[in-house]
Amino acid sequence: MMFEEEKTFTLRLNLVARFPEDYEGDHDDYAWLHDWETRMKPELLKTMMATLRASPSWSVHVRNRGMAATDEVEIALEKTFAADR
Repeated sequence: MMFEEEKTFTLRLNLVARFPEDYEGDHDDYAWLHDWETRMKPELLKTMMATLRASPSWSVHVRNRGMAATDEVEIALEKTFAADR
């Protein structure tokens, strides 16, 4: 059996949309959230994955822990050390 050590690092983003006082509800059909999900989040994840994959001694993949991708994206990194022989 291989020995493992593990550490969790959390990068949490809080999205806030502010509207003028005369705004009367979700008339925009959450366009601000659509912009995040379709444009900003994919670019952020693409850039993060490219940066993480630039270190060849680490393997990187997205992992799903049962949460909706609109609420959570988990990126798993693994570094394996070869046994000395």
